[in-house]
Amino acid sequence: MSISSVIKDIKGRLDGKVAIITEGANIVVADSDLKAAEACAERIKEKFPMHVRKHTLPYKVDVSKEDEFMRLAESRFLPQVDASRVKVSRIESDVTMNTNIKGVWYGCKYAIEAMRRNTTCKGSIINIASYTGFLGSANPQISYTASKGAVIALSRELAVTHARENIRVNTLCPGPLRTPELLNLLNTDDKKNRRLCHVPIGRFGEPIETAQAALFLASDESSYVTGTEIKIDGGLTAAYVTSEDVCTSLPPKNYFKTTVEKK
Repeated sequence: MSISSVIKDIKGRLDGKVAIITEGANIVVADSDLKAAEACAERIKEKFPMHVRKHTLPYKVDVSKEDEFMRLAESRFLPQVDASRVKVSRIESDVTMNTNIKGVWYGCKYAIEAMRRNTTCKGSIINIASYTGFLGSANPQISYTASKGAVIALSRELAVTHARENIRVNTLCPGPLRTPELLNLLNTDDKKNRRLCHVPIGRFGEPIETAQAALFLASDESSYVTGTEIKIDGGLTAAYVTSEDVCTSLPPKNYFKTTVEKK
């Protein structure tokens, strides 16, 4: 799937909605690294129509700090309606837990408060967990795995609690995606194959494939979907043994790669 077809597909589906995206409707690209947020915002502006470019803004926020999330939720970007590893160090574990659990909780907390003020609109909260929230791993990532399981449980609880307020809460659980971070980690063929042997589709996912699922959950097309975990993992969590056949699945055209090539 090309980026142009994705743009065409988006038109009209998010009219009148505001999106805050942590880790990029008004689009607020929030990241603890302002330069990364600015770079992401620029990529969006390069590819999307003028009405999207005009309302895409970078924002620096550390999601593990409640006061920063509170400032973001109370900022001018959101509508103010009705005024009204067992061996992992403690520091490393705290950073992971604070970011992945507290950060998600703060985001949900202040998003729900903002959605309650806007009594004329429905709300959709989309949290990002991981396939590791369902599976254990022989690689030492205990804090990460535990935190992603917590995100799934937290999202489910919030979905039930706030369902009658027309606030939906769902979780995206991506499998291994072809991002620079993953490719730097899996920097040999052996490392890549060790991971891919567990994926029935036989390739890494593309970030845009997760974005398509987020688009569905953000739109009114998912108005009856809440408390759900959507797995975008190439069948990884469904597999016991995968096929030995050569992978013939072709990934969609990658947006970020295309942007680099054109430059």
